[in-house]
Amino acid sequence: MTLVEPSHVQTPTRTTSPLRTRRAVRNLLESQTLAPADLGMVLLVTEEPADRPMPTATVAEIPAVVREAARLGIRAVKLFAESTERDTIGEVALADDSLMARAIHACKDTVPALAVMTETCLCSYTPDGLCYLTGRDGRPDIRATVWATAAQALAHAEAGADIVGPASMVLGTVGAARKALDESGHEGVGIMPHVIFWSSLYDAFRETMGATPKAGLDREFQINPGKADQFVDTALRMEANGADMILLEPAMFTADTLATLRTQTRVPLFPFSVSGEYLALTRVDPTTGERDVRLLIELFTMLKRAGASASLTYAALDIARRLI
Repeated sequence: MTLVEPSHVQTPTRTTSPLRTRRAVRNLLESQTLAPADLGMVLLVTEEPADRPMPTATVAEIPAVVREAARLGIRAVKLFAESTERDTIGEVALADDSLMARAIHACKDTVPALAVMTETCLCSYTPDGLCYLTGRDGRPDIRATVWATAAQALAHAEAGADIVGPASMVLGTVGAARKALDESGHEGVGIMPHVIFWSSLYDAFRETMGATPKAGLDREFQINPGKADQFVDTALRMEANGADMILLEPAMFTADTLATLRTQTRVPLFPFSVSGEYLALTRVDPTTGERDVRLLIELFTMLKRAGASASLTYAALDIARRLI
């Protein structure tokens, strides 16, 4: 059949796209954009079961959790540990039987192929809740902080960690950790420092882990969220000092810096979706008891598009169950 268009009728502007109109074509062209392998599971580890703002796990609970993560296709876990004992230099974190060491062993003994990442910091090991050590004048003691971070990194590596994460934002900690690891035969252990915009999104984590600075807001080294250039510069400096990958937080406020960094470095980039994002962007259905993670799925899809190697989240299991 031949259609002849009347001369007085204009050809309409196309109002739809053949790439999106038909479900069969969408299925052909739209491969799954987010998968469980794009997620890292965050675990806050406590000595005993805890009723806190954020979900926690004990060492005894870790094996079941990581087995489920591996079954779902998640490849990494990021560990934070709260110490019930504290001292002014955080030396308790270096013990062979520290909570972090036991948590690492529980992960690696259960699922050896799971990449175990740790937070290498002082906020949960000292009475003042700061990420760094201070001198008698109350000011940051850079030398002591660098030493303590390197010692922690070595302790985590000895326990079996695959990736350690200096989190104080003190630049010298990355190079010191690299030197300590290399000189002790742990050249294969990676370093993924935290690059942090200060934000109120960390409050629930701090309350959960006893890491709220007693002196008030801890912004000594964290970056003003209006200073994207400082964020990018800090990340690149850390890479130059020996970082193998970079953690960016909070995830939802680092999309622009993630995209910029992706054009300037080839190291893996891991946005960390912090406690405030988990509480604000998810909810539990009172009828089914299931957590609605659709907004986080959208966030991590965007971050993957912007260049994320994977995103770290407290909701990894819930998201993975929805994706498979």
